[in-house]
This record gives sequence, C-alpha cells and structure tokens, in this order.
Amino acid sequence: MAEPTTNTEWYAQKLPKHVAIIMDGNGRWAKAKGKARVFGHKAGVEAVRKTVSAASRLGIQVVTLFAFSSENWRRPEDEVSLLMELFLTVLGREVKRLHKNNIRLKIIGDTSRFSQRLQDKIHAAESLTANNTGMVLNVAANYGGQWDIIQAAQSLARDVAEKGLTPDAITEDMLADRLSTHGLPDVDLLIRTSGECRISNFMLWQAAYAELYFTPLLWPDFDEDTFSEAIAWFMDRERRFGCTGEQIKLLLNRQ
Repeated sequence: MAEPTTNTEWYAQKLPKHVAIIMDGNGRWAKAKGKARVFGHKAGVEAVRKTVSAASRLGIQVVTLFAFSSENWRRPEDEVSLLMELFLTVLGREVKRLHKNNIRLKIIGDTSRFSQRLQDKIHAAESLTANNTGMVLNVAANYGGQWDIIQAAQSLARDVAEKGLTPDAITEDMLADRLSTHGLPDVDLLIRTSGECRISNFMLWQAAYAELYFTPLLWPDFDEDTFSEAIAWFMDRERRFGCTGEQIKLLLNRQ
C-alpha cells in the first residue's frame, strides 16, 4: 500500500470498510422515560439517520444494521405489529433520502415471512437505489447468522446433488458467495449498544475477524459523535496508530 500523502488519504486507508451495528436498547430507553416500547423504536430511527449520514460522509463502504432478528418474532404480538408498520413507514419516508445521497439499500434476511405489502415496499426501495454507487446500506430484517450460513450451505448442497459439485471442492470463498452479503467486504467493526456484550446470532461468518465495540449507550442516544468515537477506537485497535474522536469529527466537518 502506498504511503498516504495527506491526512485525508491517511484516514481513508485506516477506516473500516464494513461496519455492522446491533441497535440495542430502544425498549429500555423508552421505559426509562415512562413511555411505551414503540416510542423507543421511533426514537431509534433518528439515531439510524445520524449514523448512516456520518458513515456515508466518512467514506465507509458498507454499513449493516440489525433491525429485526429471526428471534424477535417471540416478542409480544402487538410490538411486532407496530415494528412492521414502523418498518413500512420508514422505508417509504427514508428511501428517497437515501437515493438522493447515492446510497444503495439492500434488505438482507428471510423476507418471505413479511406481509406482501412490506415485501412490495422492500422490492421498490431496493429497485430505486439499485444503481447507486455510494455506500451500501444493509438492513438485516428477519435475519440470523445461523440462518445465513444454513441457506448458503443448502445452496451448495443443491449444486452437489444437481450439478456434480464434489464436496471436497467446496471452499470458504464459495460459501461466502452464497451468503446474503455476497460481493461485499467482511465486517471490520461490529458495534453493539446498550451494554450487552454478545453478538446475538448476527453476521457470524462475516464478523469472524471483526473488532467488537460495546458501548453502554442505549441506541436512541447513539449519534454522530459516539459513532466517531467507535471509528477512532477501531483505527487505534486495528492499525495501532492513535487518533481521537475529535479528529474524526474534524474530517466529517471537512466533507
């Protein structure tokens, strides 16, 4: 790699290419304010907007947000229904903003369980942004890391059964090409909010070598400054080359 000649080039070389985020704590944030859980989910949308904006301005290639896990169906039925309606509303409202900013949206996960109305919204949003050349925003919905690996393995198994692929010929790259994130770089930095220190079946294959960043902040309180701090932490950990949240914010302000 060539030596960077400017601060901007130095930052570009040190930035993570792919940041994945477990957005945790919406319900607890709402409860602390004496509100219903859905109030926290709605507040979390603003944190998404701020984080996506900061990541795009920094030049990060991919952001993957854990919006709804395959285990979240176990939540109370009324909360799940409200989450689905919120998902519909946000897709309709935010996709034009993403498109305007040249961001490509992709929904990863088993969307077959969603209503036809939501599936149609997802298809329309992905189609609108499909040719955008800026940051890729993955929203993981009805997603689980084990599901992702299983569906990739099933795809390879079909090739063994139907196309003569021999088991010994299967490689890591071949399986990675069947994952929902195929064609994208693996996760460099995985962030989880709310103080929980686990990855909860998220991006199990893709995050094999990721740096893991846990913050006690609840997701609605996560903003551009705290995202900058996480990026600075990664740059120090990954490259052993110190930088601060203030430096990242200065770079953001210059974009």
